[in-house]
Amino acid sequence: MNSLLSGLDDVARQITGMDRKKKPKMLVVDDEPDNLDLLYRTFRRDFRVFKAESGMNALEVLSEEGEVAVIISDQRMPEMKGTEFLSKTVPDFPDTVRIILTGFTDVEDLVDAINSGQVYKYITKPWDPNELKAVVDHAAETYDLLKQRTEQLERAEEQAKLLAMIADVAQESLDQPQSLTALAAALGESFSADGCILRQVEGGQLGAEGRHDQPIAIESDPLFQTALSTGNTQVWVNSATTPPPEGSEYEAAGLQVHLVLPLHYRENLIALLSLQWGRSPKPNEEEIHLIHLAAQQVVLALAALG
Repeated sequence: MNSLLSGLDDVARQITGMDRKKKPKMLVVDDEPDNLDLLYRTFRRDFRVFKAESGMNALEVLSEEGEVAVIISDQRMPEMKGTEFLSKTVPDFPDTVRIILTGFTDVEDLVDAINSGQVYKYITKPWDPNELKAVVDHAAETYDLLKQRTEQLERAEEQAKLLAMIADVAQESLDQPQSLTALAAALGESFSADGCILRQVEGGQLGAEGRHDQPIAIESDPLFQTALSTGNTQVWVNSATTPPPEGSEYEAAGLQVHLVLPLHYRENLIALLSLQWGRSPKPNEEEIHLIHLAAQQVVLALAALG
């Protein structure tokens, strides 16, 4: 399985492009245009900065752009105070770190907001640029830690659910085609694939298979055949530099990612797993490594089936 893990590390880099780290997103909210522009100029090099001149406008920006790492909001704004606006962002974006700018002594509002977890810190106007940058840098680090914790919990739940499904298949009294189909369905659904095929291999020859959703045919697929002959993980990601393989059904099927994993038991190739994404979002880095863990369990399930 070490070769599979190494192969999936390469797959993660190819599919997710994780070597190209994106700037974190920030939302700045102030009804004074000069302050808004100053905040934008201060942070645009390190963040993707979105601007809003009111709390209502800021909520509209969040509904369009989704979660941001940091929100900096003025406290005294018409129609909606900063603390009121920030409180409305907590249910949908609990990990976002919120900072209030205030030129007034709204101590009671600020203390309540901080104690309730709605505000990370407040900065008084006029602010010191170095102090604000230091606070924002720490806020971005805090956001990263919160996201990591959230993702770890979600990943643990996903792992437990998927592994339980695989274990159930191994324990149920199903014939071989039913077991393969059940495993393909569990994998395809867990990773939101638009097609999944689990095909047994015996003595280098393709055997029974299970399929889920609407995968492309794999008998003559170049990636599948290469994985069968070499026993190595194969991946194709649609891009300007990697057009669909000649003679494949990728373009007609609208395929964007095809991942083929050879599954070995005691150094023998016993199955090939094909995961295909077209309409659905391609898998992220965490899902790629969860695929590795699931593949190990599928091998054990197939070995138990005999």
